[in-house]
Amino acid sequence: MQQNLSYSSQSGSPHWRIEDIAFAEIDRAAVENNEDLFFLLMSASFVETGSDTYATNLAEHYAAYPEIASWLKDHWEAEELQHGQSLRVYVETVWPEFPWQQAYDSFFAEYSKLCTMEELYPDQRLEMVARCVVETGTTAYYHTLRELSDEPVLTGLLDNIRSDEVSHYKHFLKYFKQLQGQSPVGRMRIAGALYGRLKELRESDSDIALRHVWAHKGRYFANSGRRFEDLARHIYELVSRRLPADLAVRMLLKPMLLPARVEGLIRTPISKLATRVMSH
Repeated sequence: MQQNLSYSSQSGSPHWRIEDIAFAEIDRAAVENNEDLFFLLMSASFVETGSDTYATNLAEHYAAYPEIASWLKDHWEAEELQHGQSLRVYVETVWPEFPWQQAYDSFFAEYSKLCTMEELYPDQRLEMVARCVVETGTTAYYHTLRELSDEPVLTGLLDNIRSDEVSHYKHFLKYFKQLQGQSPVGRMRIAGALYGRLKELRESDSDIALRHVWAHKGRYFANSGRRFEDLARHIYELVSRRLPADLAVRMLLKPMLLPARVEGLIRTPISKLATRVMSH
């Protein structure tokens, strides 16, 4: 076995490698007729593959903080790109007639316009808060995919990716706390950043990816009878319903840095509210 293992900056343990995934053992019959997985996995492969542009902007945004910039380039970007590479191999194995590169190119032509420095919060503390929201969203996404998977190779791959996303969330939260400790920003501004980025999640990269998958799907699921608007609504509700509300609220409340007693008091009612919102 090769010894060029990368290591998790969180634990120091060996990080999983794409070379170790048994793509040749994929049980295509278990997944190829699953329309939800087709759209979710294709969309995820696009977004993850395009992450290097965003990572470059983030590293520049935090250039004054070498530790943060180094982690973004050496770990976050590398792991996101590995997600994209592994997902691409998987979907091209299961749905070989899908024109992946052509569809990705059309996606990236639109998506790259969002990957600008102007899209980042000028305040580096608040951008870290926004990153925590995004990682909460990706955790929801891969939580959903993992629940939908009955195919062993896919299940293992999704476990790896989901673990990475949780680790990324922990890093962004850690760096936010460091910046907050140096120069605190008020909780009202933190709450505003949380709410603002949360509102944008639906009209963001995954929505763009979904449209371009739909535009290039060809014969795949052509007879399902769905309109794109119906599919998009279904996918959004599917992801929302399957994320345990308590987990999402815990992740979203952490950047508020509330006293433990206060967080404990408000978490349950907010979780109940989130459950009602996400189920409609």
